Amino acid sequence: MGSSRQNLKYLRELLEIIRKLRSGGGCPWDREQKKEDIARCLLEEAYEVLDAIEDASPEALREELGDLLFQILFLTVIAEERKDFSLTDIMKDVARKMIRRHPHVFGDKKVTTVEEVKLNWQQIKKEVENKGACSGFFDDIPRSLPALALAQKVTQKASTVGFDWNHSKEVLQKIEEELAELKTALRTKQYDAVREEIGDVLFSVVNLSRFVKIGAEEALRNTTKKFMERFFFIENRLSVQGKTLEEASLEEMDRLWNEAKNNM
Repeated sequence: MGSSRQNLKYLRELLEIIRKLRSGGGCPWDREQKKEDIARCLLEEAYEVLDAIEDASPEALREELGDLLFQILFLTVIAEERKDFSLTDIMKDVARKMIRRHPHVFGDKKVTTVEEVKLNWQQIKKEVENKGACSGFFDDIPRSLPALALAQKVTQKASTVGFDWNHSKEVLQKIEEELAELKTALRTKQYDAVREEIGDVLFSVVNLSRFVKIGAEEALRNTTKKFMERFFFIENRLSVQGKTLEEASLEEMDRLWNEAKNNM
């Protein structure tokens, strides 16, 4: 109970800090913030939470979760000001939703596999909460997701009604087909055609990632992080030699790149 009281104490303190910042005697910048402004901050903080998770740093994760929580509470205070809803409303609604969507935990529903849990979750959303009952098939997928994550969720949902490949070999053949179309588009030098075909290639690769149960977003983030680490290695080695990246030749950077690959 002591821990719960402490949680409530600091939650109230955070809300009061935000209300003070938004007040007439508070901070001009915070007072001017709108939902759309905080939405951008919220997305940025969410990505910083992902970075902290990937870095496996409890200290960084603790800090970033705090920053993310602050943005969520900031949006809550804006809603309070508009008389839209309160933090109590948010917590009450999500608690009821989680209980409703876990009848195998809080009710008498029997499940034996993770797949059954997922199917039950979707069924409750559709039938009990009327999400998707009178709307488009993909309406429950946020359009503002990063492109790779959006593509993976869309193809995953399509697969639930049987619209999917049978084997990974078929997806690879589709990627090869899209690459051939991209090569043709590149020869035509038509920007719109090239953009469309690049999109088709990426979409097909995401499909393959989903099919073999790999998160496309996570896979690309890991590869980008690896690229950055190797480039940092090049930058450091050049610095020891008294050179900048701009002063180095492509041959030098290639040699150091291969060295980074072998050492990292």
